[in-house]
Amino acid sequence: MSIRRTFLSAMVMLAAASSVFAANELPRRTTPIPETTKGVPHVQIGVEPVPEISAALLDRVAMVPGVDIRNTVISLPGALGFWITEDVALARPEVIVGGREFAHIHPDGSLHASLPPALAKHAVETGWAVSHPWANQRPGWEGFVMIFTPTNAEELEVVLDLVQASYDFVTGQE
Repeated sequence: MSIRRTFLSAMVMLAAASSVFAANELPRRTTPIPETTKGVPHVQIGVEPVPEISAALLDRVAMVPGVDIRNTVISLPGALGFWITEDVALARPEVIVGGREFAHIHPDGSLHASLPPALAKHAVETGWAVSHPWANQRPGWEGFVMIFTPTNAEELEVVLDLVQASYDFVTGQE
């Protein structure tokens, strides 16, 4: 493991000890808000992920009980889906786009996820997300957003909190 990755992993684990937001208290994102396409496929434009941050995100999501990381059934090639295992009940199956895939990460590090509508609105207002182009075209999708690529350990923690909020929303564990 490289020194950079070891240092970053230590920073990520330290930051994991305290969640950066509770309920709807998201900090304002301070890095530039990426441009995105207006249609589907819905992707960021001109964003390169930080490989260590993306790896840390996947490692941490894989540690959530009741979540498997698999190939996506709804996104672009190379994207990975965050799947709720069969032993976990779904409280809101209508907000899932396909199968039991409640969110997915694109090769550029951005994610699509279903959030509680009020949290999705707050995430957009604070610069963490943008509504999916189809968010208002299907019942239950009001909170379907693209969460922008995290670029540092602090942003990673916010994104992980949003992924957890998505899981909690879909499973009713809020």
